[in-house]
Amino acid sequence: MKKFYLIMVMAAILGIACSSAMTRANDNNAKKQPTVTNTTDTLTQVELKTSMGDIVVVLYNETPKHRDNFVKLVKEGYYDGVLFHRVIKDFMIQTGDGKSKTATAGQMLGDGDPGYTIPAEFVYPKYFHKRGALAAARTGDQVNPERASSGSQFYIVTGKLYNSSDLDMMQQRLAEQQKQSMWQQMVMKHRDQIMQMQNAQDNAGLQQLQDKLIAELEAEYARHPFRLTDEQREAYTTIGGTPHLDGQYTVFGEVVKGMDVVDAIQNVKTGANDRPVDDVKVISARLLQ
Repeated sequence: MKKFYLIMVMAAILGIACSSAMTRANDNNAKKQPTVTNTTDTLTQVELKTSMGDIVVVLYNETPKHRDNFVKLVKEGYYDGVLFHRVIKDFMIQTGDGKSKTATAGQMLGDGDPGYTIPAEFVYPKYFHKRGALAAARTGDQVNPERASSGSQFYIVTGKLYNSSDLDMMQQRLAEQQKQSMWQQMVMKHRDQIMQMQNAQDNAGLQQLQDKLIAELEAEYARHPFRLTDEQREAYTTIGGTPHLDGQYTVFGEVVKGMDVVDAIQNVKTGANDRPVDDVKVISARLLQ
C-alpha cells in the first residue's frame, strides 16, 4: 500500500457515505432440491403462496432476530400482496418491499421497508449462499458498514454451478474482498485521528499510522485467512449458488419445498431494474408450525 493510500480510502468511504443510493443483494442452473442444513432442532416453517405456486421455507434458530422478525411480519400480513420486484436469472429472486403492494406498472421499487433494520447475524460458514438459501437484503457497505439487514426485504438464491477452478478463483477474489473490508473497518476506527493528522498536514504521522495498520491487518488475516469449506465446495459444484455473497448478507433460512416455483419465477421476462414485466406476487404468507 502506497503512501497516502490510507487518506484516499478514508476520503472514498466518507464520500460514498454521503450518497443516498442503495445497493441490494446485486452455466447451467442446477435443478436439484436443496437439502435442509439444520436437522437437529425444530424449525419454523413458512409457506409463501405466490401467483406462480407455493414455496415453503424454514427459518434457522441460530439467527433468532431474523427468524422472529420474519414471523412477526408474516403474522401481521406484511407480506400478503407484495411483489417479487427484483428477479435475476441464475442469481436470485427478491421481494418484501411493502410499497410494491400498490405499485403501478413500471414503477421503480426496492426502497420499501417497515422503517427499521435488523443487526447482522452471520452464521458463516455453516450457512452460506447455496441454491435455495433464504437471505436478508440490505444497503451497501459504504452506507451500512455493520451490514444490518432490511427490516422486511429478502431474497431466495438460485445461482449457478461452479467447477473447482471457478471456486479457486472465487476464493482468491473473496479473500481480497475480505482484506479490503477489514482494512476499511480499521481505517474508520481511526477516522478522527486521520482527519486531525490530515488537517495538520502531518504526513509523517499518517505514514506511521498507515504502516502500523497494514502490519495489524496482515497479522489478523494470517490468523483468520479466507477459505471455502468442503461443504461449500460440495454445494457449489453439485446444486449451485452464489458464493460471492457469502459472509456479506445474513442467511437465515432455506427453501424445503417449491424450488420449481422459484425457478419458474427466475425465468420470467424482466424489464427496467430487473422487475418482472408481468407482476409476480406473494398472495399470502402463513406459518405452518
